[in-house]
Formats: sequence, structure tokens, C-alpha cells
Amino acid sequence: MSTTRFTRSLAATAVGVYALLVVGATAALADAAAACGGWPLCAPGEGAALTPAFLVAAGHRVVAAVVGVLVVATAVLGYRADTPRRVGGALLVAVALYPMQVLFGAFVALTGAPALLSGGHLLLAVAIFGSLLLALAWQLERETGDVNESPVSVPEPDLPSEVPPAPTPTYDSLGERARATLWAYFQLTKPRLMWLLALVASAGMVLAAGADGLGLRTVLYTLGGGVLAIGASGTFNHVLERDVDRKMDRTSDRPLATHEVPVPNALVFGLTLAALSLVAFWQVNLLAAVLGLTAIVFYSVVYTLLLKPNTVQNTVIGGAAGALPALIGWVAVTGEVGLAGVALAGVVFLWTPAHFYNLALAYKDDYEKGGFPMMPVVRGETVTRKHILYYLGATLVGAAALAAMTGLGWLYAATTVVFGAVFLWTVVRLHWEQTERAAFRAFHASNAYLGTLLVAIVVDVLLF
Repeated sequence: MSTTRFTRSLAATAVGVYALLVVGATAALADAAAACGGWPLCAPGEGAALTPAFLVAAGHRVVAAVVGVLVVATAVLGYRADTPRRVGGALLVAVALYPMQVLFGAFVALTGAPALLSGGHLLLAVAIFGSLLLALAWQLERETGDVNESPVSVPEPDLPSEVPPAPTPTYDSLGERARATLWAYFQLTKPRLMWLLALVASAGMVLAAGADGLGLRTVLYTLGGGVLAIGASGTFNHVLERDVDRKMDRTSDRPLATHEVPVPNALVFGLTLAALSLVAFWQVNLLAAVLGLTAIVFYSVVYTLLLKPNTVQNTVIGGAAGALPALIGWVAVTGEVGLAGVALAGVVFLWTPAHFYNLALAYKDDYEKGGFPMMPVVRGETVTRKHILYYLGATLVGAAALAAMTGLGWLYAATTVVFGAVFLWTVVRLHWEQTERAAFRAFHASNAYLGTLLVAIVVDVLLF
């Protein structure tokens, strides 16, 4: 019996359970319960036949039946494939919990979904999904892991004095020099981060404002302050890592590493952007300004100076920097921190390791050269790939929890299931292929997941 067949079945079953979890967490299913009488068959009430609510409820029960068959079939495949004890144990938990989940669902459907039972129904789905994800991670580790990998010490980077200084660029004309200088300062702001973090803040604002919409002034000052804060943080990061940047292939062409921009000029540029960002946030409210300053200091000082060069958990803890824009967006509208804003920030926080560990795998040798204790360098590639799956699963659960807290509907549910499945499949392929190309594929899939999820939040709230 091929273990690959079992692994594919395990991944498909996990996606199916996740689909049930998300639909059960959205307002769509709660609204549909009244349109679907009886159990296990879904009998439409008077005038309810073929309405969207009825179709959602009926579809949920059909998918539940199909997934139940998948759970049993996967368990049989696992038994025949002679899986390790911990894989079989996790799978056994899912098999044991699934009938309980069905009974909970039946009771909820027949009694009008009391809040306590509905919560228990969702928690059981989370437990089943988590068990399947653990089984998948451990099975992939068994199939593709290197048993000889062991923790290593990160070598100290070469002394800065041993790196030949980059030559100062020369230009044929004043116009060419001006264009190159403007481009260099633009690169200091790390523009690739801006679009996604601005989208995080936008989702936070929309969730806080609801369907009533946002004031243009709030949007402009919040996003403007956010872009300036990101630019300031990126600039300070360039300044502080300029010596290490010269040692790493992927960063050796950065403006400060090549002396395109003098260090004093970069510091003045970064401080100016930081001051302007705080002024913009201040126009919204004081708490937004405080959070904006916190984001700049956290990324520039806590992450760059303390976490990144000193701990293997730098990516995990550093995820707080990317999560703060969600809180800033929420606070910009409400003036206070809210639970839904924290939940959105939690999704971004959990997503960060699942996203960045792929890049760390692709650039493992480069990070080792720079002396950074990234997960693949210190713990090895096998452990890193397993942790990507762990954090991916946590991200998907976080996205489902956000749906339950905010009443997001079918568009959001479809987005997190479809793009979450794509993300999961690229990570499974990363385990099998173990190439730089596979790591970049998973990295881009992670970007696509979060980007489309944030857009779905905005569209779902404003249009549905």
C-alpha cells in the first residue's frame, strides 16, 4: 500500500473537515438552520425550497456525509499503510470524534441551535481538524524527513571588516543619478510589504465600521500613516543590517550595502517618515498613534536588533509587527481595541511563520552565511516543514474563529477554504519535492491566501 495515497487522502479529508468547520462558523449556516427542517434529510419549510438558505443547509449536510466517508476511508488506508503509532493515534481521535460531531449537529438542527451546543459543535470540528493536521504533519515527516538532521549552532557571521566595501556607484549624467537616488530611497521603504500590510489595516477598518462604510478622512490618514510607518521601519532595518546585508546574496544590492545612500541620510529619511506617520495617525486618534509608534519600534528595535539575530523564534514573535496594522485599522474607527480586531491580528500573527518559513527554506544558506538563527538553519529543514503545517493549521482555525466572531458570510468562507486548500497542497508538495522552487511556490501561495482573505473580508462586509 502506497503511503503517498494515504497522505493524499489525509490532506483531502482535512480540507473537507475544514470546509465544514468554516461553514458552521459563518452566519450563512446559522441563517439557514430555520430553512431546513428535520434530520438527517433536509426538508424545506413552506416557501423555502431552493432558496439560498436552504441550499446552504442542504449542502452542508451532503458535504458532512461525504467527509464522513472520507474519514473512514482514510482510517482504513492508514491502517493498511502501517502508519506510525502517533499518526494512527491522531487519526483514531478524528474517527472517534466525528460521530459525536454528527450527533451534535443533529441536536443543534432539531433544537434550534442553542448557543452553548453550537459552540460545542464548532469546538469538536476544531478538534477533528487539528487531529487530522497533526496526523498529516507526522506522516509527511515520516515519508520525507531526514532522520539524521540534528540541532546545530548558528555560526557567527564574519566580522564586517572582512567584507570588501562596495564601490560607490558612478553615473553618466545628473538625471541618471537623480533617478537612481530616488529609486534607492524608495527601496529603503520595503515597498513589497506595503500592499499587504495596508490591506490588513483596511480589513481591520472595514470590520470595525461594518456595512455603514468608512469616512474618507479616516481611510486616508490611517493608510497614509501606515505606509509612512512601514517605510520608516524598513529604512531603520536597512540601516541596522547594512553590514550583514553585504554578506548575503539576496541583500547585497540594497542601497546602504552598496553605499547608494549614506547612513546619516537614511537615518534622517527614516526619522522623517516616522514623524510624518505619527502626525497622520494622530489626526485619527491618540491610540492609533501609540500603536503606530509601537509598530515602528517593535520592527526596528525588538525584531531587527533583539529577535532576528538571537533566537530561532524570531519569525514567530516577530509576527506581531505584521499583526499590529489590523489593530491600528480597528482602533482608527472605534478608538479602542476590540475582540474582532484582535482576532484578525491573530490570523496575521499565526500566518507569518507559515508564510516566512518557506522563504527561510529557500534562502537557508544565505541566512546561515549572515549568522541568523532561522528555523531551517538551527532546527533543520524537516522540522521547519513540519512547523509550516502546524502554523498553517492554526491560521485556518483562526480564520474560522474570525468568521464566528464577526458574522462573515459565504464569500469569506469560500475564500478561506479554497485558498487554504491551495496553500495546504503547496506545503504538502514542498515536503515531497524539497526544492527551492517548491519553497517559493508555497511562499507565493501563502501570500495569495492572506491577500484574497483580506479582500474577501472587505467585499463581504461592504457588499453582502
